[in-house]
Amino acid sequence: MHHLDPELLSLLALDERAGDATDMEHLRTCGTCAAEYAALRRTADAVRADPARSALVPPGPHVWAAIHGELGLDESLAQDPLAAGQPGNVDQPGTEQQKPGMLRVKRPGRTFPGAGLWLAAAAAVIIAAAGITWAVTRQAPEPAPLAATELEPLEEFSVTGTAQVVRTDEGARQLTVELSEDVAQGYQEVWLIKPDLSGLISLGTMEQQTQTFTIPAEVSLDQYPIVDVSDEPVDGDPAHSGISIVRGNLSS
Repeated sequence: MHHLDPELLSLLALDERAGDATDMEHLRTCGTCAAEYAALRRTADAVRADPARSALVPPGPHVWAAIHGELGLDESLAQDPLAAGQPGNVDQPGTEQQKPGMLRVKRPGRTFPGAGLWLAAAAAVIIAAAGITWAVTRQAPEPAPLAATELEPLEEFSVTGTAQVVRTDEGARQLTVELSEDVAQGYQEVWLIKPDLSGLISLGTMEQQTQTFTIPAEVSLDQYPIVDVSDEPVDGDPAHSGISIVRGNLSS
């Protein structure tokens, strides 16, 4: 399946005017793109959040050291801006000193001096980490299909779709069927059928527009190359109803 470009999803997460009606419809119906958009939007919202309205706990100096190293900042910025005795000191004159092993929670309405640099750098690390993880995930090659076909409508139907077979890391074969819509009067069932229609194997009920089924290890796709989606009445009869919605012939 074609997915939205990562750059477009990033712009949408930042409230930029991007994409067209087709892109918006894809984002509404594609679970993969919607999940990526939601993750990017959460990151953007976190970066834009007003620290003055949040109760913050001063991080330890090791956190700044990690940020400093990750961003390759100048040595003049190696000192934690929030460390005691520095401009970012969280201890104010006349206030009770923090006891060893205790954390003092910042009261709403007060900000840490020097927190701007600290938070900006932290936000950069968060965005960079999210971007790297997302890029690696999106660029990971999908398994090459063992076989695939376009599913064409039969008789009075106008539904279209695709079917492809891939092999999992565990060695199993999986058939993924995607249809443009569900028009069954009863329920949709997916079958593998012989070319002369003399034999057929049910893979299961299709309950959504895109669904994956495991092909039994003993089934040969050379002998059962036809993918068929039927409209089955709720009558308890396990046989094919004879009403096929779409059909296609798998080829490698």
